[in-house]
Amino acid sequence: MTGFLGTALSFPTVLFSFLLLVVVGYWLLVLTGVLDLGDDLDVDGVPGGVLAGLGLGDLPSTIVFSLLVAVAWFVSLAGTALLDGLGLGAAARIAVSVGVLVAAVLCAWLATRLVAVPLARLFPAGTESSRHAFVGGLCTIRTGRVTADFGQAEVTAADGSSAVVQVRQPGDEPLRAGSSALIYDYDVEGEFFWVMPAGVAFDPTRHLPM
Repeated sequence: MTGFLGTALSFPTVLFSFLLLVVVGYWLLVLTGVLDLGDDLDVDGVPGGVLAGLGLGDLPSTIVFSLLVAVAWFVSLAGTALLDGLGLGAAARIAVSVGVLVAAVLCAWLATRLVAVPLARLFPAGTESSRHAFVGGLCTIRTGRVTADFGQAEVTAADGSSAVVQVRQPGDEPLRAGSSALIYDYDVEGEFFWVMPAGVAFDPTRHLPM
């Protein structure tokens, strides 16, 4: 265990170790429902043209960042472990470590680009007009709750493909995982859909007093 920690905290692995802690903490908060996908991991400021130029523009920046960090950390860890057994001098060790850093970044980009295509199918990658095509349709809630700032749902496109989208509701109607909801608007700035329980949409008298 001591050897592993020493390797993880050695250059260049240490550069990715702290980033990996941030990524792991972020996904734990997403899984527990504290954060929403795309929230509070400060990579949304990356221009879309940069990711597109790298061949990674079809995925949310948080997923791209997580994949890049995870792969780069693993490659640099393996490379650093190999260097420890070579017994190189200080100058040679620094030079080879820089080479490991470059290799880790390149491998991270290649691996992330390879999985970007299948992963992108889980997310709506169309234009704004294609997203508006979902308005008026039904979706299936995939999170334990939907509030004014949290929620995800699965939608089905005309070609039969499905995607996970961000959804919000202004009220406090109970929307649980597996329930149906009606999409009635799309927020361009926030890139999420406004939804309401499907029962209210198709039976407006449901909550009226008898």
